[in-house]
Amino acid sequence: MNEDLHAEDGNRAERFWEGHYRTHERVWSGNANAVLAEIAGSLPSGAALDLGCGEGGDAIWLARLGWRVTAVDVSATALARAATQATAAGVGDRIAFRRHDLADSLPDGPFDLVSAQYLHSPVEFPRDRVLRAAARTLGPGGLLLIVDHASVAPWSWADGDTRFPTPAETLAGIGLDPEAWRPERLDAAERRATGPNGETATVTDNVIAVRRLTG
Repeated sequence: MNEDLHAEDGNRAERFWEGHYRTHERVWSGNANAVLAEIAGSLPSGAALDLGCGEGGDAIWLARLGWRVTAVDVSATALARAATQATAAGVGDRIAFRRHDLADSLPDGPFDLVSAQYLHSPVEFPRDRVLRAAARTLGPGGLLLIVDHASVAPWSWADGDTRFPTPAETLAGIGLDPEAWRPERLDAAERRATGPNGETATVTDNVIAVRRLTG
């Protein structure tokens, strides 16, 4: 892809997500995602990278547990909301909110946890490459935690014909060296989801948790 087309894709991503947040007073519940809470709740705190942090629910939850969080998103509106919520929660000093188009840049590590919660996009996005680059920011012993949609909620931007990769397919697509990484969880989990207008539905998530063994 030439530089002009790459820049245009980045602009499209920013326009889409800015429009998404600006047309809703609030998009997310503000609560931590359930799988993140289940897995990270038992980890020793350290440095975490939150990819596509949105309005900051996961970052704030991690910071309350003592993590130092770098939270990134392409939407300045989402980041401003997240920073306001973090200050109100008393953890603003533990979270660095940064605007990144992940297709172009990532914060420097090392991190102990990289969290990618529902890092899907209706705009073209080099997801495997981004996840592979994010994995490289982990230090030895660090955990890459990816939680993906495996089914579609009625209010989702995706339609019912969308096919999501399995956990094994996602891991294979990232292309991590099996000598340097150990899968700790590759499975699916059901949860009760709440939509933007309070509607609920049972959805399925794919969970990929991989531990870095060596630098």
